[in-house]
Amino acid sequence: MTRRELDAAGITDPVLRADYTRCRRLNARHGKTYFLATRLLPLEHRSAVHALYGFARWADDIVDDPDRHRTPEERVRLLRRLECDLAGGLSAGGGDEPVVRAVADTAARYGIEHGLFADFLSSMRADLTVTDYPTHADLHGYMHGSAAVIGLQMLPVLGTVVPREEAAPYAAALGVAFQLTNFLRDVGEDLDRGRVYLPGELLAEHGVDRPLLQWSRRTGRRDPRIRAAFVAAEAMTRGVYRAAEPGIAMLDPRVRPCIRTAFVLYGGILDAIAAQDYTVLHRRAVVSRRRRAATAAGGVLGAAAARWTARVPRLTAAAGGPVPRWKEPVR
Repeated sequence: MTRRELDAAGITDPVLRADYTRCRRLNARHGKTYFLATRLLPLEHRSAVHALYGFARWADDIVDDPDRHRTPEERVRLLRRLECDLAGGLSAGGGDEPVVRAVADTAARYGIEHGLFADFLSSMRADLTVTDYPTHADLHGYMHGSAAVIGLQMLPVLGTVVPREEAAPYAAALGVAFQLTNFLRDVGEDLDRGRVYLPGELLAEHGVDRPLLQWSRRTGRRDPRIRAAFVAAEAMTRGVYRAAEPGIAMLDPRVRPCIRTAFVLYGGILDAIAAQDYTVLHRRAVVSRRRRAATAAGGVLGAAAARWTARVPRLTAAAGGPVPRWKEPVR
């Protein structure tokens, strides 16, 4: 499938093809929910989405250091190197890292605003030193770069049936909704890394602070105050999903099944958290394989229907019949 995706995207340079393939592997290995949804995109869009994911994952791994073998100074140095590499790639093409070459090529092909990448890397730098977010406003500032810009980077790739600036706030909100979901699911793992992403004021409203979270994580014991805070965090996140949902209808009809599937699958993580009674400090909540398969199957049917509908005007015109009026996706 990789070869077909690259051919459909018009990526012919052998080095670039290898770079995009590297990004696709990163997506498949680490972003299972995201990758599953991406499989529902038209072939020509998938490589660009893999590139955006691959770059974000590469930067995130520098910051999080999953193997825990780098010093803080080494992580700072590697992130600066990546920043410089990306700046050169965006301005002149190329780059030292495969993920940089792929994402710079994607940015050039789709006219993605360079400032979005700068904002993303600014939030990645914050992860090297910032360990908590006292207010909702503090967290919102961080998530602009870490999540909202991901949705904004995706818009030119996906295409819209309205002016792009009209769809932009919804795309940004969906990126935030996905990240808030991850924050709640991964609260225990993030605590192990010394970070608390849930807003301090939300936790304080329920009598929760970092020492209480650490006690629960360490002992495996529960506390009703923690549960209440996590219930509130879930409610806050579902509110962002509701705000983002109208934006799906603003996308190119061919890509809506992909985004709808991601919307449902990530929302399913919240369902899983609630089903296990908010014990995310002690075990990771996952969407069952059965539900993932059922959601993906529905997405496949929706994607097939959308692609067939998109072909109808071309087939009718070829037959000499009237061509229905429809809006071309904004590029």
